[in-house]
Amino acid sequence: MTKPQKHGAPASENDLPETRVARQVGLAPLPADLRLSVVVPVYNEAATVEQVIRRIRQHACAVEIVAVDDGSADGTAEVLARLAAEGERGNLVVIGHERNRGKGAALRTGFAHASGDIVLIQDADLEYDPADYPRLVWPILEGKADVVYGTRFSTAVPHRVLYFWHAAANRLLTMLSNLTTDLNLTDMETCYKVFRREVIEAIRPTLREEAFGIEPELTAKVARRGYRVYEVGISYSGRTYAAGKKIGLKDAFRAVWCIFRYWHWD
Repeated sequence: MTKPQKHGAPASENDLPETRVARQVGLAPLPADLRLSVVVPVYNEAATVEQVIRRIRQHACAVEIVAVDDGSADGTAEVLARLAAEGERGNLVVIGHERNRGKGAALRTGFAHASGDIVLIQDADLEYDPADYPRLVWPILEGKADVVYGTRFSTAVPHRVLYFWHAAANRLLTMLSNLTTDLNLTDMETCYKVFRREVIEAIRPTLREEAFGIEPELTAKVARRGYRVYEVGISYSGRTYAAGKKIGLKDAFRAVWCIFRYWHWD
């Protein structure tokens, strides 16, 4: 594996303690010369996608936003086209699928168009807050990690209290994934997964899953290749099914199949 590129002021033994703490808690801004690609799979999120894009654009680094409209039928495409034409901070690239193919397919398309040094996955539904980017990215910039997961199950950061059985299913899937990968993640299904570009370039040609099975597939392939994985706590504002949450029971069964399928085969 190649060494991560350095941006801004990389961590060292000479860093002040307050500098290290600021990075750990997400108070240290991202370096202005960082080239960050944010891949946003979007399906029928006209009500929230604009706010998500504007929050991403608040970061001072060179952000490339790759939004993949996965066959939306609610006006999402028009919102994205308007935002792309504004020319504000953060280059917005919009790619459209003619039909709904699933989150995995949208991510594969987005990864193929991402050109940044670090690639981050962002959902378009406001459950995950782009204000968490610094704490997610700094472990890579400091040379500690190749991949960073943002866990929703950290008690150190605020999160909305919602469905018990949904959380229990997430923990069960994470446990099954850990049994096969020998990682000790607390949240395998999290949206927030961040990669060095070299990691995505190595894994992308092997990705197969069309829908939510992409989460255990990515995790298995990261573990199989021996990349250094960090996990950091993130804020989380989960939404209800009435508000548009899409993942369901059939996706959980598919995730179990993917966990064991990618344990044995790449």
